[in-house]
Amino acid sequence: MNIIIREIKQNEIYFLREMLYLALYVPEGESPFPKSILDNPDISKYIDHWGTSSNDLAIVAVINEKLVAAIWGRLFNSVNPGYGFINENTPEISMAVEGKFRNQGIGAKLIDEIIRIYSSRGIESISLSVDKRNRAKLLYTRKGFIVMADKDTSATMEKILI
Repeated sequence: MNIIIREIKQNEIYFLREMLYLALYVPEGESPFPKSILDNPDISKYIDHWGTSSNDLAIVAVINEKLVAAIWGRLFNSVNPGYGFINENTPEISMAVEGKFRNQGIGAKLIDEIIRIYSSRGIESISLSVDKRNRAKLLYTRKGFIVMADKDTSATMEKILI
């Protein structure tokens, strides 16, 4: 399987909405969220007006010319923080891989690439929020993210890049 990892193209921004929906963790056996949850400002802010800030960064995985996964990051502020907010200089990342492409190393490649790009831009750290029951937490730990805050079922994790 030939996987291409690259920055998202302007005409592919729609894909972030699909990936944002997949990024919302649903425990096994529970009903998925209604798609309308993507219109909730606490959720939609992860992709709203994408690309209007030079700090927005999105990377996709492509297999056979089909988008199958994405990782993206953006800066938030203390007035309107994301779920994994650390500070105003730390981009918060989100990631999703389509179901049939999971557990094939795609997520790890996406993390490696976003780390490489943010590091080259002088970004000191990145953060994320993950449900503690989500198996992806193991991947984040393997990639050097550490838990900075623990609240109910979620954890805020950070990776120092420099």
